[in-house]
Amino acid sequence: QVQLVESGGGLVQPGGSLRLSCAASGSSLTISNWAWFRQAPGKQREFVAAIHSGGSINYPNSVKGRFTISRDNAKNTVHLQMNGLKPEDTAVYYCNALISTAISTGYVNYWGQGTQVTVSS
Repeated sequence: QVQLVESGGGLVQPGGSLRLSCAASGSSLTISNWAWFRQAPGKQREFVAAIHSGGSINYPNSVKGRFTISRDNAKNTVHLQMNGLKPEDTAVYYCNALISTAISTGYVNYWGQGTQVTVSS
């Protein structure tokens, strides 16, 4: 059974920083792509960052230059360093990964349970 567990959310003042982490657990995991998404109240889930197996990285313009995604393949973990946080960054943040296991047929898309990030003074 594969699980993604996020950590690191919380309340921060505008201009502050937070570091989110997401760890994948399970047996014989091969993780292709990692990504972060977020969903604010009343809005659709939106893409925040992605890091691919070859190392390429993507951000939308809304977070480019402020957020940094990184991965630790040895620990099956992804991080999202968020600097210069704004009130509009307030949302539930979800990690996402394409994972293959010894018993799966190809790669399967998994989601974490989400972690709340609130930016407010």
